Amino acid sequence: MTPAATTNETMAGFDASAFEAFLQSREEPSWWKTRRRKAFTVFEELRQKPLDPEEWKRIELRPFQPERFRVMPATGHADQLPTLMQNRAAFAGTVTHLDGQCRGTALQEELAERGVLFGDLAELAGKHGELLQRHWARAVRSDRDRFAAWHAAFCTGGTVLYVPEGVTIEEPLHSLIALSQDGAADFSHTLVILERGASATLLEETASVDPERSGLHVGAVELLVGEHATLRYVQLQNWNQRTWHFAQQAGRVAAGGRLQWTVGGLGSKLAHIHQDVDLDGPGAEAQVNGVSFATDRQTLSFYTQQTHRARRTRSDLLYKDVLRDRSRVVWRGMIKVFPEAQQTDGYQRNDALLLSDSCRVDAIPGLEIEADDVRCTHGTTAGRVDEEQILYCMCRGLTEREAMHMIVGGFLQTVSDRIPVEMVRETLNQAVQQKLGLGG
Repeated sequence: MTPAATTNETMAGFDASAFEAFLQSREEPSWWKTRRRKAFTVFEELRQKPLDPEEWKRIELRPFQPERFRVMPATGHADQLPTLMQNRAAFAGTVTHLDGQCRGTALQEELAERGVLFGDLAELAGKHGELLQRHWARAVRSDRDRFAAWHAAFCTGGTVLYVPEGVTIEEPLHSLIALSQDGAADFSHTLVILERGASATLLEETASVDPERSGLHVGAVELLVGEHATLRYVQLQNWNQRTWHFAQQAGRVAAGGRLQWTVGGLGSKLAHIHQDVDLDGPGAEAQVNGVSFATDRQTLSFYTQQTHRARRTRSDLLYKDVLRDRSRVVWRGMIKVFPEAQQTDGYQRNDALLLSDSCRVDAIPGLEIEADDVRCTHGTTAGRVDEEQILYCMCRGLTEREAMHMIVGGFLQTVSDRIPVEMVRETLNQAVQQKLGLGG
């Protein structure tokens, strides 16, 4: 495949007439429509050009047919949506999206009184437009590539979390993004803004109502962490295996801020996530945890970049991949250190466990360092399950599948130990059991 695939002729379902019809169907502030029009102009230009070969040359896009998908009105019931985390705990607030439309929001009254905003992007854009304009696209630029511009032009809404200065939210918040109709497209945007000294945990998941219905998600996530603020963000991607998933995700951390970002890649037919972490101020820290489990003919692709822009910043990325059948995982990582980012500490690692002869992993770390007083390390490993370990477990009464689950669980334990939210650890364990055929 060449990165020129998916050009103008194959994206004809989202042409100028479709864009105008989409725009006319929405009641939005003028500033948002103006941004949409600019993004669509960029989209028209970029879809004529090849994608970045370094990022896309290992991704097979030729089977992707965007004209098969469109934005649809939601018709399902929000109380029947499948979820991995929704019913596992009490949340400080919840937001539910179905087929690109918000189907319900809730927030503790005490938090609302303290100035916390948590809800539907489309609604809050009208009520708090000045705030959103100031922070929108600070982390994800609409001109980065055609997928970013496509999202910015056709954004269907999404989730906003705003935490004022000094406010701490003790209980986690939950956001669910779901697709129910065959051929439905979702362009949701998640925007998290933490002011100085604020603290919050947001758990977000994606899901498909029907395993046999095709879907498309072109999303964006922006995590803006203020000075000395702390954000814990978890996203579990659990689309069905007939859904295409493309996401631009970025976090920016100010001086003394801390971001802990956990990614679970479980579902989709093909997923490609561009994930950036920018450490903008002195003493900023980011920990990125990733778990992916690919089966059948799934392709899960991650392009990660840790960018150090200031002194004494620290980043720590650990991805663990499990593959079986004819699946494939691609990970391309980069640590970039600017000249002024002296005393940087950067680390990235990707480990893969292969459960079949026909699966494949491509793991490529990288460093780009322009400072001379730094500590940056990287590494990757890939290997098969030791048959002697399986035999050892089976000799002690376990079935082969139970033995495999124990081995896979042990392999993923180093990531699990880094996740402070017990519910997230339990959810990932349940998802692994289901992938291995042990769970319901």
